[in-house]
Amino acid sequence: MSLTVELKYLGVVAGLGCGVCIGLLLKRKFHGIRRLPQPCAGAQSMVDLITNGWFSEVNSLWPGQSMSLQVEKLLFHKRSQYQDVLVFKSVTYGVVLVLDGVIQCTQRDEFSYQEMLAHLPLCSHPNPKQVLIIGGGDGGVAREVVKLAAVETVTICEIDEMVVNVAKQFLPQMAKGFESPKLNLHIGDGFEFMKKHQGEFDVIITDSSDPVGPAESLFQKQYYSLMKGALKDNGVLCSQGECFWIDLKLIKNMRTFCKELFPVVEYATMSIPTYPCGQIGAVLCSKSPDISFRDPVRKLSEEEVKHMDLNYYNHDVHRASFILPQFVKQALD
Repeated sequence: MSLTVELKYLGVVAGLGCGVCIGLLLKRKFHGIRRLPQPCAGAQSMVDLITNGWFSEVNSLWPGQSMSLQVEKLLFHKRSQYQDVLVFKSVTYGVVLVLDGVIQCTQRDEFSYQEMLAHLPLCSHPNPKQVLIIGGGDGGVAREVVKLAAVETVTICEIDEMVVNVAKQFLPQMAKGFESPKLNLHIGDGFEFMKKHQGEFDVIITDSSDPVGPAESLFQKQYYSLMKGALKDNGVLCSQGECFWIDLKLIKNMRTFCKELFPVVEYATMSIPTYPCGQIGAVLCSKSPDISFRDPVRKLSEEEVKHMDLNYYNHDVHRASFILPQFVKQALD
């Protein structure tokens, strides 16, 4: 059976119909959200995103451009309660996880995003014992968080259990964080979880979808206020901060309302080739005015970097991530 025929067959069996309509509203990991947008009539099927052996990430959030990867083998395709889950092996980027038509991670470049989202806040906090991850169902951020000896407990709040199971099966190098005795996995809504666990965490990391559809609330003041309440008095948070080539207006708006809530607010940047424009950011906030993200309290030595098997993050990269292009700096300041 050819790849094209096989994919179309799976699309019929899974009953996908207009499944990719939701995909045009989401990016990267889907977490802690119960509300879903309604599919639009006439939306293309997920399988239509693979043509002539190439997967293309066509999305209205970045009009006029598309990331494409050559497909070597289809590994998994099924719809969960919340989203369409596709896993394939690509020719040059290894195993790829796609949710609702948008690339979440690839085996080749996932480490840059996971390491930065985890170690930027962890190395900035003097004693990060209790850590909460909203989302992160692939286990990548958790893998990085549990590496730090100071961390005692890590709680993942992920709404879609299928993502966790798929990651364990097809992305074991990311999902190995689930094996840590430090880790507690909670399958459920992240908003409701934080409402019940106020003032408990030193660090909260949000590995979020894009700011449209069900994930829109993750980029609003109410959500950051909820995280603030779930943090201890000197707690810090780190959230996926979008691409400054595409979402500069949104980033500026987030920076504005975060400064109304927190005394210290920063935006860091990192490179990852399979995300739009090859760049993604992180918004970092601290409840304590004494914490400086640009000058982290914990400086990992070369020996520690090697021991922790870090491939992107180090002390110099940490500090350099806050140095922004002039047009971004001007917009945010």
